[in-house]
Amino acid sequence: MEFSIKAEQLQPQRNSSLLFVCTANSKHDNSVAGTLLSQLQQQQKDFITANTVEQDQVQSIAVVCIENEDYASIQKLAATAASWAKEQTRVNVDLSLLPEVLAQQWVLAFTIAVGEAGYCFDTFKKDSKPTLLEQINYYTVHAVNESLNKGEAIVYGMNICKDLSNAPGNLCTPDYLASSAAQIATDVGASARIMSTADIQEMGMNALLAVAQGSSAGAYLVELQYRGASNAEDKPVVLVGKGITFDSGGISLKPGAAMDEMKFDMCGAAAVIGTFAAAAKLKLPLNLVAIVPTCENMPSGHAVKPGDIVKAMNGLNIEVLNTDAEGRLILCDALTYAERFQPKAVIDVATLTGACIIALGHVAQAVLGNNQSVIDQILQAAANINDKTWQLPLFDEYKEQLKSNFADLQNIGGRPAGTITAAAFLSCFTEAYPWAHLDIAGTAWHSGNNKGATGRPVPLLLEYLIRQAQA
Repeated sequence: MEFSIKAEQLQPQRNSSLLFVCTANSKHDNSVAGTLLSQLQQQQKDFITANTVEQDQVQSIAVVCIENEDYASIQKLAATAASWAKEQTRVNVDLSLLPEVLAQQWVLAFTIAVGEAGYCFDTFKKDSKPTLLEQINYYTVHAVNESLNKGEAIVYGMNICKDLSNAPGNLCTPDYLASSAAQIATDVGASARIMSTADIQEMGMNALLAVAQGSSAGAYLVELQYRGASNAEDKPVVLVGKGITFDSGGISLKPGAAMDEMKFDMCGAAAVIGTFAAAAKLKLPLNLVAIVPTCENMPSGHAVKPGDIVKAMNGLNIEVLNTDAEGRLILCDALTYAERFQPKAVIDVATLTGACIIALGHVAQAVLGNNQSVIDQILQAAANINDKTWQLPLFDEYKEQLKSNFADLQNIGGRPAGTITAAAFLSCFTEAYPWAHLDIAGTAWHSGNNKGATGRPVPLLLEYLIRQAQA
């Protein structure tokens, strides 16, 4: 799909559908658009379509009326318009009646909405249907290039995240995820390093290896680097993504119902890879590192068992009471590894706890951490881009639930405050730098008839990075 910006007045054209974006006080000199806008205002609606005959051809016309000017409302309206647009071949969008700020918001929201409406993962379907929409032209004299570039980057990153996440576990293995991340980094001009099981063992990442030992697929640690700052020595932002390509629960086996969805347990890694690629594509002036620990969590005669004790990279001994609490085990070693970059901030992203779904449902992702400034920046970015996020507390008292009779700590804290105790576990490995944790267990994918990855929280993460680059 191609986007373009034209600093000229929209003229009637053949073979193009028209979208007029107006405000509640607008009056349009296009006769059809003016009539449709009047209908909208009389009916107190915000979207309407009609077909007309232009130069002996049927032409589809839509009118949008923006009443509430907050981004969340514009985003919702853009999604409605995108559902119409995806059924067209070419759409010319007239923004002549919008002030500059609204035009910028519409270009951002509509570009993302069209990308989401047109996304389809049909790699394994015999009869795939290509998206009809080929081109969108924005007609405006306002400066909207930055909004368009940002919107296209978000769609690019979300599509990477969705494609990796939606791929089946027999395709998206740890090796596939690692090699795909490296190729994506190369494609955007960044560097990549893949560490295999032997490298991981040499570094003392025994928590990661403990999860991987039940599978024949091995373990990998992926390190991606993008140096966009004018000073190559500037402290980087580090993103860490949980990359369990299939989570059976291990010896603590999950129930069989909906276990196929455990291919989505690497959505954190996919989001980090997608965000990294989008940031590099935008050529953001900052230094960025992405770290992805990846393996499978499987039951076998070699699998880690409840009661086993493993020594993490930072020297802490962990008693594994539940092998299905494996995400925190692979993340803790990756978070220790992040120290070597002397990071400005570290954000880990993980489908970590079912308890997060109980707390926040499928609307908001949870954020916790050891640095309120970083958390506030994440929450502001979330509000800006409407990628809903909610802070949960991380008081020291929650660590009491992680005390072990036999080791330095145990990997579960019981049923109470499950999302918080999981973050409390991770906090034991993040004392050397500012850190925030995003639990996306409830937001990373849809179940049921609309099953598939959502691409979240790529918009939030990229918005955060853009704000960091501007600071």
